[in-house]
Amino acid sequence: MSARPQLGQFLQTRRARVRPEDVGLRSGRERRVSGLRREEVALLANVSVDYYIRLEQGRAGNPSTTVLTAVADALRLDQAERDHLRRLACSAPPAVPPKTAVRPQLKAMIDAMHDLPAIVVDRLSNVLTWNSAALEVVADFEGSAHRNLARLYFLDPGAREYYADWETVAEDAVALLRKASAEYADDTELAALVDELRTASPEFERFWTSQDVQSRSHCPKILNHPVAGQLTFSLESLQLPGDDGQFVITYTPSDDTTKARLATVLDRDYSPLRES
Repeated sequence: MSARPQLGQFLQTRRARVRPEDVGLRSGRERRVSGLRREEVALLANVSVDYYIRLEQGRAGNPSTTVLTAVADALRLDQAERDHLRRLACSAPPAVPPKTAVRPQLKAMIDAMHDLPAIVVDRLSNVLTWNSAALEVVADFEGSAHRNLARLYFLDPGAREYYADWETVAEDAVALLRKASAEYADDTELAALVDELRTASPEFERFWTSQDVQSRSHCPKILNHPVAGQLTFSLESLQLPGDDGQFVITYTPSDDTTKARLATVLDRDYSPLRES
């Protein structure tokens, strides 16, 4: 999964979504491409057409920060996309870090969160450990074959019903894998996971082909629990410095109704009056 072919695919999808009139160019009736032509991107970025073509083909050597910034401006990239572009253009991606176990202190911390579902994942969304609340709310990781969030979202037959906002959840999961594919282009485990999901899920293939990336660390999460009913959480993803790409993901109830329903699932007593 080399980063250089990805660079061309990413740039092509980004220029395809920019309309000429959005950047002050005329959009003639006989355009054969959607979005911007290569020569138009080159014009806006103040580089030669030949150079931009070589950039899309992965043959531009080591493009400078100035050039990448100009191309990003021309294509109207957001910050996550700009970071992704820089990673893809890097000629020597970092070595894939070794796998590390979850520290006992970290496991003890999330186990102590009795009323707060929490899991620890790696940069490929493999679920490394979880607490008892997560087993009741997120997934039965002890009995499930899917201890990877991307596999869970795309391959578990009940995922679409369980996640009320499945489309957003699934899109975010693919975008995170896309980000990881640029950070460590030689990661064989990631390549195998992506190949598996592209083969097994047309929806994953659709999201993957879109080339979208994101680095969102928090978002709402709505679950249709079979016992408690709809639960609304605020998801927080906290990266752990020094732990080789591990993240703690917590699910905090967003309202009193969810708190009460969660307490029922976890067999706890709950009264909103205790919160005052």
